Amino acid sequence: MNSAQLAAQQSAQQSAPQLHFKSVDYSGQGAGPRLIVMGAVHGNETCGTQAIMRVMAELDAGALRLAGGAVTFVAVANPLAYAQGTRAGERNLNRNLYPNEAPKDFEDRVANWLCPLLARHDVLLDLHSFGAPGEPFVMVGPRDNDGPLEPFRHEAAERALARRLGVRRFVDGWLRTYGAGVQRRLRGSGELATVLRYGVGTTEYMRSTGGYALTLECGQHDDPQAPLVAYRAIVNTLAFLGVIDAPAPQPVAAAQMEALSMTEVHDKHDAGDRFSRRWSSFDRVRAGEEIGRRIDGTPVLAGFDGMILFPDSDAGANGEWFYLARAQADF
Repeated sequence: MNSAQLAAQQSAQQSAPQLHFKSVDYSGQGAGPRLIVMGAVHGNETCGTQAIMRVMAELDAGALRLAGGAVTFVAVANPLAYAQGTRAGERNLNRNLYPNEAPKDFEDRVANWLCPLLARHDVLLDLHSFGAPGEPFVMVGPRDNDGPLEPFRHEAAERALARRLGVRRFVDGWLRTYGAGVQRRLRGSGELATVLRYGVGTTEYMRSTGGYALTLECGQHDDPQAPLVAYRAIVNTLAFLGVIDAPAPQPVAAAQMEALSMTEVHDKHDAGDRFSRRWSSFDRVRAGEEIGRRIDGTPVLAGFDGMILFPDSDAGANGEWFYLARAQADF
C-alpha cells in the first residue's frame, strides 16, 4: 500500500462513525418473492455496485417495469471498505456474519443492520469479483438435508436460479469443506461450533433464515466485462422470479455446464510452506501432481484429478492454503 492509499484508508477509518447504511426498495403491485441484491460486501469489488446503480436507473426511467413481489438493492454493503477501496474495513464482512449485541468493529455494526434486512427477504443475489484473471462462476449451497451443519430445503429453486444467471461454471461445498478443515485443526475440541461461525457469510446467513442465496463471482476486479456480467445476472434474476415484466431467461444448457464440488481444504503448516508454481483458481491438477512443498521439503501432492480453488500464497501458519474440487456428474 503506497502513502496515498494509506492516507485514504486512515481518513476513511476516522470518518467511520459518520458513515451510514443504505438500501433502496421497489415493490410491484402483484404478489411475488422478496429479492435482495447486494454489491460491495468487499469494498474493492465494485462491479455489483455499478450494475445495481444501472438497474435502479432503468427502473426509475421505466425501461424496466416491476410486475410483482419486491426487490431491495444494497449497492454498497460495506461503506467503510468501499470508501477505503479495500477488501475489508476492519475485518472481512463475509465471515462470522451474525447480529452482535456488543459490536466490537465496524463490520459488527454492518451485520446488526444487514442480518435483519436479509431475514426479511426470500432470495439473495450477492455480487462479487476476484483478483486474478478468470472466468465468472457462481457459488451455490448444499443439497437438501436435515444435518446439523447447514440444513437446507431450497436446493431445486436455488440451482434453477443459478442456471439463469448467464454463467456456465458452478461450485458447491464451501461450508462443508471449511467445516471439515476446522474439525481437523481442532481435533475434536469443544471450540468447533464457535469456529464454524467464522465460515458464515451473506449466503450462509440467508439460508439459515429460511431463504436461498447465490454468490456470483463476476470476473476480475478491473475487468470491464464484470459489471456487464453482474447487470445481466440481476436482470435475469428479476425476470426469472417474475419481479419484472420480461421474458424468463433460458437455463444454460447441460452440455455447456461445468459443475464442481469443493472436497478438500489444505492448510499451511508453517508460513514458509510454498507453492511449486503460480496457481490460479480452476487450474487443473492431476492425481500425484506436486502442488507445493512444506518448509522441510515434503511435497504436497494432489490426491485426485480435479481443480485447485482459492490458492493463497500469503496464508499464515495453520491458515487455509488452497482447496481442491472434483467435477460433479449432476447439478
